[in-house]
Amino acid sequence: MEKEIVVIIGGPGTGKTTIIDNLLSKGYCCYPEVSREIISEAQKQGIEQLFLEKPLLFSELLLEGRKKQYQNAKNEPHKTVFLDRGIPDVLAYMHYIGDSYPSFFDQACRDHNYDRIFILPPWEEIYVSDDERYENFEQAKLIYNHLVETYQKYGYNLIEVPKGTVEERSNFILSQLSI
Repeated sequence: MEKEIVVIIGGPGTGKTTIIDNLLSKGYCCYPEVSREIISEAQKQGIEQLFLEKPLLFSELLLEGRKKQYQNAKNEPHKTVFLDRGIPDVLAYMHYIGDSYPSFFDQACRDHNYDRIFILPPWEEIYVSDDERYENFEQAKLIYNHLVETYQKYGYNLIEVPKGTVEERSNFILSQLSI
């Protein structure tokens, strides 16, 4: 059985988590975004914006979490596993803030290959800020551009998910896969 690891990416507030939750409700194997857990843990320790205060530490924690998700996904008994963001997202965000990172970040992107990448475009009508999402919509569009550039740098063909209801977007993704 050929394993397919599928990543759903996009700037903040584009509906990634909502689609992941919808796919999960349909019985698909899905892994959540790891950054919310890291942000929440940092806030419990009194660090309000870990990404802004210690971007390299935050990115290293994300990188480790996403590498672990990748390995866990590889070991899943399911044929298809969906991930809310992938390893190249870490580099895209570092590019966005203009920060440098050690070479092992780049190597992690080269060592962990995904089968399909679905990208959600910026969508102002559904964009909402919350306790973990500090970016405004203009910043979300810039992040989207960095995501496109970073994933393409690693040779990925990005499949853009059209705007629509959660059901329509989920069905579009499923229709592109061999499941």
